[in-house]
This record gives sequence, C-alpha cells and structure tokens, in this order.
Amino acid sequence: MAGERILVVDDEANIIDLVRLYLERDGYRVEAASDGAQAIEKIGSLSPDLVILDIMLPEIDGFEVCRQVRSESDVPIIMLTARDEDIDKIVGLELGADDYLTKPFNPRELVARVKAILRRAERTPQVDTRPVSIGDLNIDPARREVTVAGEEVSLRAKEFDLLLTFAEHKGLVLSREQLLNLVWGFDFYGQTRTVDVHVAHLRKRLAKSELRIETITGVGYKLVD
Repeated sequence: MAGERILVVDDEANIIDLVRLYLERDGYRVEAASDGAQAIEKIGSLSPDLVILDIMLPEIDGFEVCRQVRSESDVPIIMLTARDEDIDKIVGLELGADDYLTKPFNPRELVARVKAILRRAERTPQVDTRPVSIGDLNIDPARREVTVAGEEVSLRAKEFDLLLTFAEHKGLVLSREQLLNLVWGFDFYGQTRTVDVHVAHLRKRLAKSELRIETITGVGYKLVD
C-alpha cells in the first residue's frame, strides 16, 4: 500500500530528483539526504519505511551508514553502487542491506524492488514462537535470541531468520531459491549470491557449535550435526 515514507540518500541531486519523481508517482512520500551524517540523523528522526542508500557519500559512506543503522534498526535498505563489482554488493549484504542496484539503473526497476520489499515487510504471518533446541543450539523466536553451548550469539535480522529456517528443516537440503523464498520472500529480487553471503557469515557466528551448515554442491545447504 503506497503512502510509505522513503528516504533517498545520494549526493547527486539529479538522482534524488529522478527517484523522487518515480516514487511519488506511485504515492510514496519521499525524503532526501545528501550525505551520510544527514542520513543517519534523518533515519533516526523520521523512521522511514525504507531507505535507498548510495555507497559513495561524502563524510560517512553508505557502508558505515548501513552498519550504524543496522545496530539499531531493521528498516529495509536498498543500496546503490556505481561499480558493478561483487565486492561492493557482498559487503553491503554482509552489513545487512536487503537489496542492491548498480548505477545507472532503470527507475522503474527500483520502484518495483521498493514495492517488493515493502510487501514483504507488511506481511505478518502467524509465527511459531516456541523455542527450538538442536544439540548445543537454542533459538528463541519470541525474543529473537540465539545461544550456542549456553553463550549468546548476536545475529542480524536476516541471519536469525536464515538460522531459524535451517533449524526448522534440520537435515533437509534447501536450495538457494528455496531459502530466498523462505527468508527473503517470493518477490525478493536479489540473486542467489545473497544466500551464499549470509550462510558464510552465519557459519562464522556458529563456529563454536557442534552443528554445521553443510554445502551440497550444485544444490544448496542443510543443517547437520
């Protein structure tokens, strides 16, 4: 449902104007910031429903903005990169971005991605909040807390959702496409590389666990003892 507030962060006025034009056509309310410091301030004061965040910003770059925002908020973030290089995309995803686009981009595609991510955020399915325990791993969905061998492990939102999905399907092979559907939603635009990045990060978090996420070559992953 349109009407949501979108914060566009870019130091190029023409990009902000272009994005504003297309988003407002679809009924979104658009706010703008031209540097990282202003972006952090506005995210805190405006509580936008989604942030479109350029990586190359003056003073504080988009990576650092994303890092700081993710320490306090799960607001959806679409990152914009001027370089078509995997490293920018991987770093952005590791920091908690929900999606990314490479400049120059089709503004209609950006609007489509905004709609897809907001639809996903609006969904409030009935979630089983009973704790899940497997070996030395304990997951509390209600509190969104994870412990390994009694020690609390800090996870980002999508890492938690991914781990819970693996736990609920323990021993079953899940393809990257299935994981995208289960964790990010059917209309998520990200490539399957997104799953690989989050799995790698999750493995580091669970390094001390007796459980492991096993790669099934050419298929996907499964959680095993």
